[in-house]
Amino acid sequence: MTAVRTARGTARTADRWASWLVAACCAVGYVTFAVTQWRLLESPSWDLGIFTQLARAYAGFEAPVVTIKGEGFNLLGDHFHPLLVLLAPVYWIHPSGASLLIAQAVLFAVSAVPVTTVARELLGPVRGTLVGVAYALSWGLQGAVAAQFHEVAFAVPLLAASLAAYLRRRWWTCVLWAAPLVFVKEDLGLTVAALGLVLWWRAGQRRIGRLTVAWGVGWTVLAIGVVLPLLHPDGTWDYYGRLAAGEEAADGPGDSAGGVLATVAAAFVPAEKYVTLLLLVGAAGIIGVRSPLIWLWVPTLAWRFLGNVEYYWGWTWHYSAVLMPVAVAALLDAVSGRTGTGHLGRRLVPARRWASAGTAAAVLTTAIMTVTGPMNRLVEPATYAGSPRADVVDEMIDIVAGRTVEADIYLMAYLVPRSQVYWVGNEGNPPPDRLVLDATRRTWTDDVADAADLAEERHPGQDYELVLDEAGYQVAARVR
Repeated sequence: MTAVRTARGTARTADRWASWLVAACCAVGYVTFAVTQWRLLESPSWDLGIFTQLARAYAGFEAPVVTIKGEGFNLLGDHFHPLLVLLAPVYWIHPSGASLLIAQAVLFAVSAVPVTTVARELLGPVRGTLVGVAYALSWGLQGAVAAQFHEVAFAVPLLAASLAAYLRRRWWTCVLWAAPLVFVKEDLGLTVAALGLVLWWRAGQRRIGRLTVAWGVGWTVLAIGVVLPLLHPDGTWDYYGRLAAGEEAADGPGDSAGGVLATVAAAFVPAEKYVTLLLLVGAAGIIGVRSPLIWLWVPTLAWRFLGNVEYYWGWTWHYSAVLMPVAVAALLDAVSGRTGTGHLGRRLVPARRWASAGTAAAVLTTAIMTVTGPMNRLVEPATYAGSPRADVVDEMIDIVAGRTVEADIYLMAYLVPRSQVYWVGNEGNPPPDRLVLDATRRTWTDDVADAADLAEERHPGQDYELVLDEAGYQVAARVR
């Protein structure tokens, strides 16, 4: 008996060490990608600037007012993500947008620990480790790293830990890890509710399942119906219109039966959506579709495929990150028969004979997407050279430090720690002290000669002069 206990203890220790090794290797890769992307002055979107401004506000014990979104705009009126207050210590350590990128990379890497550990427990050390690596480098996580920081960075490790507990039949632990998801983003309450339904109907945990459903749905309704409109300057939720099809999207949830039908029909086109589904099935090792856990995909895929924003539909960006822990958990659930009986059907038949095939499918999907995806740039020497314009950016940051600044999206995150930043695309901004543009990525009309002319056009009655025009960057200063 003692020998058996000793063997089990040794196996658990090996599982932990292997899991943390997978996470460490993943962290090195993701952090390297994030830091090189930052040094290359790449900005896929304006979101990093927004979240850096939020982190700066929380670090100063202030409300998350983000002027990039508009004068006095409280970001809790855009999306419901109070858990992002945890970014404050990150910003204290190093007040920079790069800190958020590194934090996200580490959070994604840490999520591989519970996944790899439970995979080794269920599939053995070799297949389990391979599944852990396939998850850690999965295309959804790679896409999120390449898209820079988003709030889902906190959702991924929470989901991973929750679903690992689910696979061990530790129901309350599963729910407690999932519960904070409602504070990461308003739609994730529906993912929590979906987990509750699986616990209720397929795992036979009626009481826990009902409580989980109520928690998830309750917070989604409260967030969308009360909190977001209350804190939004226009008293609404900005994303109603994105759930309608075409250019005639309604301002509310829907104006007519015809509009609803058009929205539903639009969910089935274009073909890009089917490619996303195929990639998800591949990440789940194909056999994962047998597991009821795939129902946790439905809330996220529903708003994405019903949406009229093309970035929602594909496999790039950060929108699939929260689906990756679900995919690997479904694979493990399917091959181990971990889901018990419930109201909707018979007990799943264990399919261990398919474990190797499922593992191979998941690994192959990750390998193909890694070779063709954003992480492949880490093998290119030019990635580590940095930007030849970095010195000019440092000079520009010094010029605008302590000032109010209007800027295009490309340098927002770099300017936020030392300036009050507004987006040049917003109307109603107060006249800034400085206007900053990247002239190599011109986003204004040909009628405007330079940053000074653009500033005067945007703010009539104010005079500006060009004080820097170098390496494609321009800075216009207000003349007092």
